[in-house]
Amino acid sequence: MTYRHRTIPTAATSAVVALAALAVAAAGASGPASASSATVRSGAVASTPTSVTSPPCVRRVHKVIETEPTTQMFERALPQHLVTKLDRAAKAGLEQAATPGAVVGVRSPEGTWTKAYGFADPANLRRMKVGIHTRVGSVTKTFTGTLLLQLDQEGRLSLDDPISKYVAGVPNGDEVTLRHLANMTSGVASYTANAAFVDRLFANPRASFDADELIAIGLADSPMFAPGAMFYYSNTNFLLLGKVIEKVTGDRLGQVYRQRIFRPLGLDDTSWPGTSTALPGPYAKGFTLQGDTATPSRPANATHWNPSWGGAAGAIISNMPDLLTYGRALGTGQGLLRPGAQAERLQSFPGSSGYGLAMGCVDGWVGHTGELPGYNTTLFYDTTTDTTVVVQANSDIASGDCPQSPTLADDPRRIVCSAPATRIFVALSKALGHTFTPPPMS
Repeated sequence: MTYRHRTIPTAATSAVVALAALAVAAAGASGPASASSATVRSGAVASTPTSVTSPPCVRRVHKVIETEPTTQMFERALPQHLVTKLDRAAKAGLEQAATPGAVVGVRSPEGTWTKAYGFADPANLRRMKVGIHTRVGSVTKTFTGTLLLQLDQEGRLSLDDPISKYVAGVPNGDEVTLRHLANMTSGVASYTANAAFVDRLFANPRASFDADELIAIGLADSPMFAPGAMFYYSNTNFLLLGKVIEKVTGDRLGQVYRQRIFRPLGLDDTSWPGTSTALPGPYAKGFTLQGDTATPSRPANATHWNPSWGGAAGAIISNMPDLLTYGRALGTGQGLLRPGAQAERLQSFPGSSGYGLAMGCVDGWVGHTGELPGYNTTLFYDTTTDTTVVVQANSDIASGDCPQSPTLADDPRRIVCSAPATRIFVALSKALGHTFTPPPMS
């Protein structure tokens, strides 16, 4: 029998779904997550997002924003006893993960530690190394959301503007606000949940897609619900926000990322690929079980699949040094947003966990996960300890007891289901003494 697995290749991954699921629990509501098997990887969870009485996810917001980085953070290595503990945790996580390799990084007030494990190219025994480039998937959404907040703080747009002010033809467009789009409560369907799109993408993974045609696919399946009524993880939301940013600035989106985020933070190894299938060197080859040709014993090499379908929702490429820098800036707002705008962002989560303005939060950990076929990334900042943790994996293949998500043929299935970067990140968070605990993948 020919193995043919067709999942939705979203820019979301397990921890994003986890954030959404936690938001449901925090709200005390149960919404009908999509029953379609085609949306297993779309990160869709329905809930009532605002009726929450639990404590805020980020406490002492102004302290988080005002805490300046230490000199040791950038100039010293972490203490050896902690390095030993983190290294042991990373190895244990990697051993249970279905990925050829990974790069991990931790930066705290005491110093920085980075290390590479495994292989960037297993066929040629080329090892992973710190500084290697990977696709970061939905971590891109945090960049797009940051641009939106920058334009809001400058008075060039308002988060409460209706999308109809900038893009015509959106169902309920006079009621759907930019805020609804950014916090995934718009009711706009995700183009990645559309079966015809999936057929087209997997038929030719190197094909280029235009943002307008992808948006049209999502809008054709909309509205799913009234704006603000439920939570639904939709990539179409962020393609729409990308169009808004281009209209307000008058520049192409890639240029806006460079001008407003990459250059100010010195992210010299972070790039916007547009429709190019190339990655800057050195890069890791990425492996997936998504698509028409992959099997549990022979994953597909998705390295040069075209990332254009990810767009403002998931196309950015980066490396560990840049992601560590960006992770702290994302959490504190320093170098990116004024204190008022960052405070609004850190207070945008629906309770002790959930999804806010283009990023998620679990028990004080703020950030995002990312997935594009072949790659899985976690980037989170611990607001309680001023610590940034990043994991890059060159596989998006889940491992463990996964009834729905495909796993490798020799998977022992004796552990909880998890994507590779998430599994390693959880192990590192435990070693740091503040465990990030997402619900398992399915």
